[in-house]
Amino acid sequence: MSLSRIVLSSGRPVELTEIRMSSTYAGFLEGYPCKPVNEMKLRGLRRQAEQAFPSTPLHLVPPRLEYPDQTAGAFGPVEVLPSVACTGLFRSTAVAPALDPVLHRSALAVIWFQSALDVPSGEDAEPALLDLRWDELAQDHEL
Repeated sequence: MSLSRIVLSSGRPVELTEIRMSSTYAGFLEGYPCKPVNEMKLRGLRRQAEQAFPSTPLHLVPPRLEYPDQTAGAFGPVEVLPSVACTGLFRSTAVAPALDPVLHRSALAVIWFQSALDVPSGEDAEPALLDLRWDELAQDHEL
């Protein structure tokens, strides 16, 4: 059973079967959002996703960055990621047309950021999420 269903820009329907959401800067006590902090956050999310979904390919949707303050501090300019960090497991029909559609599916773990605490569904998903190149990124597996 899926949590939601979206249709990618390519026309492929995919189902979200697992999602993890967190505040992007949760636990951030000192400093300010900047490139080094964001790179550390991305590495942490990638590491968590690789541990959670070890046999599934992983894709990071490039996040939209905001630069609200033009003055640079010790670590460079303020660089802000969207407020909600998401990691999800998506499934769809097999990519390879020769595979038996009853016995095979494809899967992809995805990291993305969004501004609201909403489960992506239908056409309300982040545009960058809808543009996933599923056939290139996902991997087929046998049920």
